[in-house]
Amino acid sequence: MSVRELVVLGTASQVPTRHRNHNGYLLRWDGEGILFDPGEGTQRQMLRAGVAAHDLNRLCVTHFHGDHSLGLAGVIQRINLDRVPHEITAHYPRSGKRFFDRLRYATAYRETVGLTEVPVAADGVVATTSSYALEARRLSHPVESYGYRLLEPDGRRMLPDRLAAYGIEGPDVGRIQREGVLNGVALEQVSEVRRGQRFAFVMDTRLCEGVHALAEGCDMLVIESTFLHEDEQLAVEHGHLTAVQAGRVARDAGVRHLVLTHFSQRYNDRGGPSAAGVAEKFEREARVAGFDGELTVAADLMRVPLPKRGGR
Repeated sequence: MSVRELVVLGTASQVPTRHRNHNGYLLRWDGEGILFDPGEGTQRQMLRAGVAAHDLNRLCVTHFHGDHSLGLAGVIQRINLDRVPHEITAHYPRSGKRFFDRLRYATAYRETVGLTEVPVAADGVVATTSSYALEARRLSHPVESYGYRLLEPDGRRMLPDRLAAYGIEGPDVGRIQREGVLNGVALEQVSEVRRGQRFAFVMDTRLCEGVHALAEGCDMLVIESTFLHEDEQLAVEHGHLTAVQAGRVARDAGVRHLVLTHFSQRYNDRGGPSAAGVAEKFEREARVAGFDGELTVAADLMRVPLPKRGGR
């Protein structure tokens, strides 16, 4: 049975707090694991979340600020220590290759696993597999930053009533799916398009064209909401989003499930009701912006399943 879910490893911005680790997000997509922005402490968070190095197939770094990349050194060395039996692919902004190299070879260790580097230098598709295409889009931040988006190819959903009307049953159902036509009946007459699922990951950025392009039509959008609306000027100055802005983006893009994360340490994080109150403020601001779909304010070690098909 295929699993598609987001495993949240960390949700803090800039510095970790007592209750929030540096960034880290694992997307389980069927049998593949894509690790986004492993900040400091990601290796330990993986252990706590039940994520093994063997679960990783791809590393995606949006930019080279420490809270999004300092964990690369430990994760890469763990991949080699555990002798992961498959190749790993790493994507990151090409302009930050010197940082990637420093992190990859931060200390001495024995390389046992093939790590293919596929840097990102422009908008477009950076990888294609049988189950998805991975796109990157430039964002607006003080250092070069890219967001990522997975698009599953469209498929077809068979319609039982139409199949019955044409007397197609048993092995003939598979045959018309493979061949596209059976006894003069076209596949289009007994099926409908099943749109592929879409997932987007948007970290440190101001509002820009790339944010909207990544979010468009997504089943799940994981997006930074570093600040509350009262601190919008700080967001603009430092290249970040507010919860209100994230909510508007999701509303306008027709997102089904919005996941807010990357929270500033300036807000109360002392645990108990106060921490819950802060989460409620972020959710309330995204709702005030007009977003009425599923909404999750991310917390460390949370698992968030992608929405089931058929929600559109």
